[in-house]
Amino acid sequence: YSYEDFIQGWRPNPNGGFVLKNGVFYTFCQKARADSGTNYVFIIDEINRGNLSKIFGELLMLLEADKREPDYAMPLTYSQENEDRFHIPSNVYVVGMMNTADRSLAMVDYALRRRFTFIDLKPQFESGQFNSFLEGTVESEVVSIIIERITQLNQEIRQDKVNLGPGFEIGHSFFCPQGTEEGLGYPWYESVIRAEIAPLIREYWFDDAEKAQKIVDQLLQ
Repeated sequence: YSYEDFIQGWRPNPNGGFVLKNGVFYTFCQKARADSGTNYVFIIDEINRGNLSKIFGELLMLLEADKREPDYAMPLTYSQENEDRFHIPSNVYVVGMMNTADRSLAMVDYALRRRFTFIDLKPQFESGQFNSFLEGTVESEVVSIIIERITQLNQEIRQDKVNLGPGFEIGHSFFCPQGTEEGLGYPWYESVIRAEIAPLIREYWFDDAEKAQKIVDQLLQ
């Protein structure tokens, strides 16, 4: 997204001219403002894939919890009149999701970071809920293999402080059945390792192919 997609911008019309069009977040806030008794949650997946300062623009200030009142409303970049002011209602909650292990992305700058509360989501292989989720669908022996071997792998990843660390651990979503599998025994586990986990491991330790292969072998033993 750009600011013009997210907030407001000029867009071509069928007549060859341009029209001022509201973006998805602007429209969302207008809807929330008209329904003040209901909480509205706006979820942005992979929030750190965009240039956040450009996408949010002047809304960086309006995101702050103590600046959600109409008194803080301001004209937007493309406002045609000074009276055309905008503010983010107090019943709007913005949730951004991001993968901090993606090396191709810049970290969230401090101007935006201090306007959010950060919560780490960690792999749940040792969680009773994950175990219960797998039971009844995945063979019990395979459940034990998944928990034991991936937990050991994540420990290895955490200990690699130079290139990896906790942010690179293997998540439990790799082993959440989608309901399309023909069977959920060891062949299913093996296919996940070979097609999804092994390529990731070889990328993690691209400079140590022998170590990467040893880890893959341990997962498939």
